[in-house]
Order: sequence, then structure tokens, then C-alpha cells
Amino acid sequence: MTDTVAETAPEDLVSGRGGGGPAATRTVVAYGFWIFLLSDIIMFSALFAAFAVASNRTAGGPGGEQLFHLRNVFIETMCLLLSSYTCGLGTLSAERQHRERFLAFYALTALLGAAFLFIEISEFADMVGRGDGPSRSAFLSAFFTLVGTHGAHVTAGLAWLLYMVAQVWVKGLRPRELRRLLCFSLFWHALDIVWVGVFTMVYLIGGR
Repeated sequence: MTDTVAETAPEDLVSGRGGGGPAATRTVVAYGFWIFLLSDIIMFSALFAAFAVASNRTAGGPGGEQLFHLRNVFIETMCLLLSSYTCGLGTLSAERQHRERFLAFYALTALLGAAFLFIEISEFADMVGRGDGPSRSAFLSAFFTLVGTHGAHVTAGLAWLLYMVAQVWVKGLRPRELRRLLCFSLFWHALDIVWVGVFTMVYLIGGR
């Protein structure tokens, strides 16, 4: 037992590479953040279930076929999917200490995310302006809750992205910033996965 402890270098104990040593901080942070993401997925699962139940309860009002413009939704979807790609490239650039590439890719991610939000808010404003707000029917209430919750997550993600860019700009790509970028990347990719479900269930199926 004594020999084992003596053979384990101090740096191994810090990084978690030693036998029985503590896990690396990066591993602990990523594991904890996955737990947070799973709790978020559970919340969205409940919202999807509520939408499925209320999808036909239009109270004599318009349904998805009359309300949704699939061309705009397709553009919106492509913006978010491309933002996930640029986010991944930016995170890889950060891991390789390419600061300029990281900043360029994250700037593109922010622009694509903002374009997604602009299209979504425009859609909401148009529907509310025609009197088809969330209080119009159970279908619209479920729609605004599900899609709006996802939009709120994207808004929070953009604020987080800008904060991380500012941190890297001032402090550089230190290990602490890299851990935070890993968490942000997981969060942003999870939003893409949720949106694929929204696009399929709400717009493709619900719009027919």
C-alpha cells in the first residue's frame, strides 16, 4: 500500500491519472454538466408530451397547416444546424490553442444563433398579431410553450457564448476557460438535438 502511494506522482493525483486518485477536474465538470443536460431533456420530454396531447385541440381555430411557413422553418433549422457545426470547429480550435480561429468560428456561431432567434421571434409576432396567441387554443398554448422554451435556451446560450468570447479575449485559452467551453459546446449541441425533435414533431407532423 505504501509502495503504491509512493509510486504515484503528485501530478497524477491532481490530474486523476493515478491509481485511486481523484478524477481530473475536466472529467468531474463534464460529468456534472451531463447530469444538468439530462434534467433539461426530461423537461423537454414533458413539453413534447403535452404538445402531442394538445396538438388536435384547436378550439375551432387554425392548426399547424394554416399557421406554419415551412420554408422559413427550414431556413431557421439550417441556421441552428450550421451554428452547431461552427461551434464544434471553434471548440476544436480552442483545444489546439488557435485563438483567432476560435474567435472567428464562435462569431459565426453567434450570428447564426441570432438569425435563428430573429426568424422565430418574427414568427411569434406574426401569429400574435393575427390573434393566434397562446391563449387562442390548447394547441397554440402547447406550441408557444415548447418552442418558446427552446428559444429561451438559445437566448441564454447566446449570452453565455458572448461571455465566453469576452473571457477568452481577455484571459486567453487557459484550462479553466477550456472546461467552460466544453460545457457550452455540450449545451449548444443539445439544443440542436432538441430542435430536430421540435422540427419533426411540431412542424413536419403537426403542420400537415
